[in-house]
Amino acid sequence: MKQIIASSILLLISTGVWAGPVDLSTWLIDGGGSWTILSDPNPNDSAYQSINGPPAMLFHNINSQGLELSGTIEVQTTTDDDFIGFVLGYDDNDNVGANATTDYILIDWKQGTQGGWGAGLAASRVTGSINTGCCDTGSNAWDHNGNISFIERAATLGTTGWANNTVYDFDITFTSTNIKVFIDSVLQFDLDDVFEDGSFDFYNYSQPGVRYAGITEDIVSPVSEPGTLGLLSLMLSGLLLTRRKKA
Repeated sequence: MKQIIASSILLLISTGVWAGPVDLSTWLIDGGGSWTILSDPNPNDSAYQSINGPPAMLFHNINSQGLELSGTIEVQTTTDDDFIGFVLGYDDNDNVGANATTDYILIDWKQGTQGGWGAGLAASRVTGSINTGCCDTGSNAWDHNGNISFIERAATLGTTGWANNTVYDFDITFTSTNIKVFIDSVLQFDLDDVFEDGSFDFYNYSQPGVRYAGITEDIVSPVSEPGTLGLLSLMLSGLLLTRRKKA
């Protein structure tokens, strides 16, 4: 147990991430999006992507393995039916294939069937550039081929597109050997493999009017009860009390 707690503390120190709301004003932008950072309900914890453009990323730019990302996602328009989603294990400029080690997981969700890709939520592995023009229905990013290797469709949303003006809760955990994605508390992906470290990332392609809200980040708990954060609090309190007694 001491080893688990110590590992959790080291993870928090090394990433600089503590449980709670995420300040998205420190996140970086790759690709063709136009992002506005909003405060709802906490300062700078929400983001809105407004344009219909090429693959767009808003990313944390820290190594995120061992972390959990939660919040809501909503398409606040009825004018399009394309891709929204998330990326795990992303490095700056991976979208243009500028890094020799480009290797990240794409979780994207399309509302309608179009071109060479059907409606629904899917997981894929990306190992090169997906840079393309807006709305190119023959691109790797659209058809999930070339530098994108399709992994699998989601458990219950694999062929179901997202709905307009509907708020979906998401919860994503990311470790070096496992990725879990929940939508509205339903497990959609439970992927076991070896995953490269890298950043969490919000993703849009050819889809305007997307809002990610109430974003929080936490460490992935290695124990179920009472939970790593509770153990951390107890341990830190114990350390402070021990130091006071010694003093």
